[in-house]
Amino acid sequence: MDDSSFLMPSSGQTAVVFTIVLAFAGYLVTFMSSRMMARRADRLRLVNQRLNEFYGPLYVATVAGNIAYKALLSKQGKTQCHPIRDKDLPEWMLWMKSIFMPLNDVREKIIIENAHLIVEEEMPQCLLDFVTHVVGYKALLLKWAEGDYTDRRSMIGWPPEFDIYVERSYRALKAEQTRLLHNAVWRWWRRIVRRSK
Repeated sequence: MDDSSFLMPSSGQTAVVFTIVLAFAGYLVTFMSSRMMARRADRLRLVNQRLNEFYGPLYVATVAGNIAYKALLSKQGKTQCHPIRDKDLPEWMLWMKSIFMPLNDVREKIIIENAHLIVEEEMPQCLLDFVTHVVGYKALLLKWAEGDYTDRRSMIGWPPEFDIYVERSYRALKAEQTRLLHNAVWRWWRRIVRRSK
């Protein structure tokens, strides 16, 4: 056997090497794309969970509360609730007990039970302020139940940044969800996965 045959590969040897390199490259591309798609699927699951269990319900309850609040103010011919005049007190109490507090209770429950779904690493101060505001109204409602109407609002005021935070976070997550769902590569991969099942 001639030593030059080892140094100069034949076309058959070249084809085998090329096939092995091509197969490895294909495997590598498949592996990397699978990892990328798995990460994307995990991210989409987290975004969906945050929207379904935290920011979506929080946003809907907040918008409903704001609409109801503006309706009450409009009905009373006011631009802000305070001061609550004696003539407005019975209606204020009715709306507080039947509309505002049930919505506050829903939001408080969402925040307390699903705090692990917040986007930030630290609990946003406006969420803590909101829960404290609700606790203040719970104490006030107990005073009203005992016939004490000296206080008409929670001693802890409404945190104005709460509404901004909820809307901003909800919209950002919806945009991310849309981006994750409508990426062309993602749609292509989902079709392949569905066909293989």
